[in-house]
Amino acid sequence: MFDPQLLRSFTAVAETLSFTRAAEQLGLSQPTVSQHVQRLESAAGRALVQRDTRQVALTDNGRAMLGFARGILAAHDGAAAYFSGSAMRGRLRFGSADDLAQTELPRILRRFRRVHPQITLELTVAQSGMLARRLAAGALDLVFVKQESGSAEGRLVRRERLVWVAHRDLEIDPAAPLPLVAYQAPSLSRSVALQALEDAGRSWRITCTVKEINGVHAALRAGLGVTVLPQNLVPENLRDVTAQLGLPLLREVDFTLLDNPRAPREPVEALIAAIIGTDGPAGSRHDR
Repeated sequence: MFDPQLLRSFTAVAETLSFTRAAEQLGLSQPTVSQHVQRLESAAGRALVQRDTRQVALTDNGRAMLGFARGILAAHDGAAAYFSGSAMRGRLRFGSADDLAQTELPRILRRFRRVHPQITLELTVAQSGMLARRLAAGALDLVFVKQESGSAEGRLVRRERLVWVAHRDLEIDPAAPLPLVAYQAPSLSRSVALQALEDAGRSWRITCTVKEINGVHAALRAGLGVTVLPQNLVPENLRDVTAQLGLPLLREVDFTLLDNPRAPREPVEALIAAIIGTDGPAGSRHDR
C-alpha cells in the first residue's frame, strides 16, 4: 500500500524536521522529497506534516506513520539484504564525531546492523580532528566528521549552523566576561566560538575545558557556562541562548563522510548508504 521510496523520504523529513536537510541526506532535490511526502499523504488520506515558512512539524497522524514507516522499511531492507545474495562479511573500522554519539549514531548503527549483520564494526567516537588524523594514518576506514563549511574534501551529508547553548536556568552578568565551556584545542567549535567573540569585541573566559561531549553536557547542566553546538544536536534541558544573551551569530559547519581509499569498498559503501538513509549504491555520489 505504501511505496518504500515515499516512506523513506517521509522518514528523512520526520527525523530532520527539514525538507532541505532530508533532500541532502537522500541525494534528491527538495521538490522531489516534497512530492514524495504529498503522495504518501494522498495514499494515507491524512495530513502527515505541518508546513509553514519557518518550521516543519509532524501531525498526530504523522507521528503514527513514522512508527509504521520505520517498521516497513526495516522489513523491506531486511528482505532486500536476505535475497540479494551478497551476505556481506568483513571488518569495518568506523569513526564518528562525538557530537553524534547521543543523537543519530545509534540509529545509523541499528540500520546498518539490521541489513549487514555479518560485518564486524570497530567503532571509534572522538573529536573530528582526531578522527581525520587516524583516517589519514590508515587506522580507520570511514569517518563521519564535522568540518569547516564549504570544504571540498569528502561527501557532504548535511550543513548546520552552530549556536550558543547553555542550561535554561543559567544567568549571566552581561558586563562580565562570558563563561565558556570548551573542548581542548585544537577544536573547530572552540575556534569558531573564540573567533566570533573576538570579532564582536566580547570578553570571555574559559571556565571548563573538556575532552568529549559527555563532559560538555555535564558542565552545561551544572551551569558552568555556555558552549557552541550544532543547532540540531542541542540536547534536552539545554537551549539556544544566542538571542537571549546577545551573542554573535555563528557560521555553519559541514557534517561530512571521509573514507580511506585503501579500505574494502563494499562494507564502506554499505555503511555510507546506512548513514545517508538509502539502500542503493552510494559510490556514484562522492563529492571529491
